[in-house]
Amino acid sequence: MAMVKVLNEGYVRLVDHMGSDLTVVNAARVSYAKQSLELDDRDIRLIKFLAREGHTSPFRHAMLQFEVYAPLMVARQWWKYVVGSAHYEGTGDSLDAWNESSRRYITEEPVFYCPEAGEWRSQPENSKQGSGDSIQWELGEKYSRELMAYTEAGIAKYEAALADGICAEQARLFLPAYGMYVRWYWTASVQSVAHFLNQRLEHDAQREIQDYAKAILTLMKPLFPVSLEQLMHDRTSE
Repeated sequence: MAMVKVLNEGYVRLVDHMGSDLTVVNAARVSYAKQSLELDDRDIRLIKFLAREGHTSPFRHAMLQFEVYAPLMVARQWWKYVVGSAHYEGTGDSLDAWNESSRRYITEEPVFYCPEAGEWRSQPENSKQGSGDSIQWELGEKYSRELMAYTEAGIAKYEAALADGICAEQARLFLPAYGMYVRWYWTASVQSVAHFLNQRLEHDAQREIQDYAKAILTLMKPLFPVSLEQLMHDRTSE
């Protein structure tokens, strides 16, 4: 399946999907015991109507499944869309699923995200969260070196604990958390993915998760072009 590389070691991979824009149309038309066999202009007008008027349940009949490999700081931002999807979609239960690899069971070599010298950002001037412009290269180089040294020290202590017979679920406490890459499967409806994209493609979203949102958009757009265009806020050209 298609895959898009993100950051230095991360990626988003399209694992599977169910349905198309026609799925959305037929989920709506079943109210009148009707069915379309090929997407035509009338069907496209129906999708536009559904999105415009907030009749979103038909968009929950089409699904996508992704494998994501990202730093933990990105994963934990992302996770709240699973927690919140039941409330957002108006269902009794979430239509999102999330299954993540666990270092209770695996001891594969840990991989960490470390910004390059030119990738460190300053604090924002008018907000308590987010970031501002890039900092001076020399200062960025300093903190890249310090983060790499900190990470390498944690890995050494983790490996020493394993060698001494400490169980993996406790030895992992030595690993620096927020920069460590984790891997998970995310399965979500077209509506839920579009909601994620609308928020995480905004200019004030954390830049790292913006990069992952762009990867999701790249993989999703060929599969649901009409639905995505209507559910998003004119962002499908990004």
